Amino acid sequence: MATIALGLGTSHTPMLLASDETLTRFIETDRLIKHHDREGRQVTYGELLEDADPRVANMVAPAQLVERQNKARAAVQRLRKVLDGARLDALIVFGDDQNESYLEDCRPAFAIYYGDTIRNDTKQHRTYSHLPEWYIKNRAAFFERDQPRDYPVDGKLALHLIESLMDAEFDLAASKSLRPGEGEGHAIAYVHRHVMSADRPVPAVPLFINTYYPPSQPRPQRCYRLGQAVRLAVESYPEDIRVGVLASGGLSHFLVDEEFDRAILKACADKDVAFLQRLPRNKLKGGSSEILNWVALAGATEHLDMNWFEYVPGYRTPAGTGTGMSFATWA
Repeated sequence: MATIALGLGTSHTPMLLASDETLTRFIETDRLIKHHDREGRQVTYGELLEDADPRVANMVAPAQLVERQNKARAAVQRLRKVLDGARLDALIVFGDDQNESYLEDCRPAFAIYYGDTIRNDTKQHRTYSHLPEWYIKNRAAFFERDQPRDYPVDGKLALHLIESLMDAEFDLAASKSLRPGEGEGHAIAYVHRHVMSADRPVPAVPLFINTYYPPSQPRPQRCYRLGQAVRLAVESYPEDIRVGVLASGGLSHFLVDEEFDRAILKACADKDVAFLQRLPRNKLKGGSSEILNWVALAGATEHLDMNWFEYVPGYRTPAGTGTGMSFATWA
């Protein structure tokens, strides 16, 4: 019988890929992108700056930016070491899609990729094409810098998940290939490039959750139940394999909400199912919607315990914008 032996959670923000010198430049992008306040209302950068705690200005001095960045870099290295040592046969990745594999012509709530391989390839992200060139190049680090690469997928396990989840009344989209000329989306690409070791990639099963785009965003309760159903599906798989599950993305961004982030991590550690299933939807907008990937992970790891986490409040401008950079393991 297969078993879920490991859980991992990781942010995948471009901040993690930035050099020390680039960290101070995010104010250029944050003045241009759309923002939501802590209640989910759409606001401008200027409005956030006007309401910001004045102490944040001191927290984004270059030395403090680098100090927090090094803490996050060390957390990523720890995740990679844990994954390398886990001897997994497959890794199921809960991740969102941002106009990459699924577009406005058909955007499912849930989808599983079941091809034998998936292409990782450098490309310019459509959503961010209006932003400065340095940012686009930084974001391209999610993907392969040199030659395109085909990463292994556990197609047999993916098909089993599709069948089992359909039996559990989850109506999924299923993808066996990518559109010609396109590569995998950022959520799985970050895992391939920065969490897995290049010489020992674990066969993945990309499971996409539409966290970003209304009207087909699944609710927190549904995401938690999806995670539960994934665990039952893995346990019904006839082969004796060790499977990991990973949430890629989150937590709060582009406005850092430390209180909310810490409450989510505490709920994951305490197995507070009621809290996770009832997360207020107004707080799950924009980048913060990727928290739903962690909710699914929590459902899939009910039988495991969170044994380590790191939280880095990644403020990067005086307005309090940035990412709640979060990393955790379950075993």
